[in-house]
Amino acid sequence: MDVFGFLNLNELALGLSNLSMFPCFDMAHYIISVMSLREQPGALEVSQRSPFACWFSSMLYCFGGAVLSALMMADAPVAPLSNTTNLLLASLILECIDMCVCVCVVTRTWKVLGGVTQAGRKYKDGLFVMIAVGWAKGAGGGLLSNFEQLVRGVWKPETNELLKMSYPTKVTLLGSVLFSLHQCRFLPIHTHQLIFIYTLFIVTNKVYIMSDNKPFSAVETLLYKTLFVRPLTFSPLTDSSPIRNKPNGSASDEPDQTNPKDAENTKKTD
Repeated sequence: MDVFGFLNLNELALGLSNLSMFPCFDMAHYIISVMSLREQPGALEVSQRSPFACWFSSMLYCFGGAVLSALMMADAPVAPLSNTTNLLLASLILECIDMCVCVCVVTRTWKVLGGVTQAGRKYKDGLFVMIAVGWAKGAGGGLLSNFEQLVRGVWKPETNELLKMSYPTKVTLLGSVLFSLHQCRFLPIHTHQLIFIYTLFIVTNKVYIMSDNKPFSAVETLLYKTLFVRPLTFSPLTDSSPIRNKPNGSASDEPDQTNPKDAENTKKTD
């Protein structure tokens, strides 16, 4: 029995077999390949130090199967790279993904501003409410990470964002504070100017943190030492334990220099 003829799948199977991989399916393959490369250790650092090395490694990820099969068949390994159209398409995908990362960072500004503005309409003088709502709208994914883990059947309380904040959570909290202060008219600056300054700040720090740096470490250390560390106002307790015996069980023969009589007898003996 012809199953395909019975289910009227012949036309569908024929259309699928004649479907061209360019450009939609090739684009999907290039996107997945570049995203997989970005997850590899040290890939982002290389992109900062050597853009050409980043591009070349991305092309190897995109055309690695064709290059490897060419080597196995004793063909030229550069033959898959001779297709200029596919090579330009993969390069364009690489640039678009890098731009999308920057765009995602920039959109954080409008998320925080939207949350602060929304809270300000209902609570005009609620500074802390504005900060909380702006923070939640800008970094809600990180703050709900434990709930997301519960949905997947995982419970890791040590990964709570409030205990160990990630960079997006920290920079979102900073933006929420700034926009809330501006909403309450504590910052003498126009809204578009604050948006520009904050956006420039987060983009610059994103580039800086991609080079394995921690932009908030110095500020966090200063705040910790200023607000949470108390200086010692007393001397440590002295050891009041009794005099220990020597290994042979006898007491120490040295005179007690703190006793005036013993100190005087010691001088006379000398």
